[in-house]
Amino acid sequence: MNTNDPRKLYADIINLPYKKKPGRKHMSIYNRAAQFAPFAALSGYDDMLKEESRLTNEKCELSDYETDILNRKLALIVDILDDGYIPEISVNYFVPDKFKTGGSYESITALVKTVDVIQKQIVLYGSYDIKNRKIDPVKINFDKIKNINGDMLT
Repeated sequence: MNTNDPRKLYADIINLPYKKKPGRKHMSIYNRAAQFAPFAALSGYDDMLKEESRLTNEKCELSDYETDILNRKLALIVDILDDGYIPEISVNYFVPDKFKTGGSYESITALVKTVDVIQKQIVLYGSYDIKNRKIDPVKINFDKIKNINGDMLT
């Protein structure tokens, strides 16, 4: 018998009928297809590409004029707090990215708790979110602030 020719090698069984085992259901087409689904040989590679393609922004350096305006607004907030009022402000500030160089600018609107000139940061009151979970006070360093707006600051 010639073992190189598969037609001759399997000639005795090639035309035999298929014997289905009793009690076993036929596998669905969906489950059969799942056996041949693509295999990710490099696990985490897609996540790495997604992270690498994510864009970050560079932190903008404020001009002397913008820094002066920001310092005046912070001084005004301190005066308002000293008068016994609690102003609501909107702060646009830079948040560094945890994984890449750069970061993004975020905005928050909240009541001012204090302005700490020693630590050079503004502290905003925390609150509760929709699910009534406590949100801790937010501390923002002066050097991360891009802009401050509020009704009492005009």
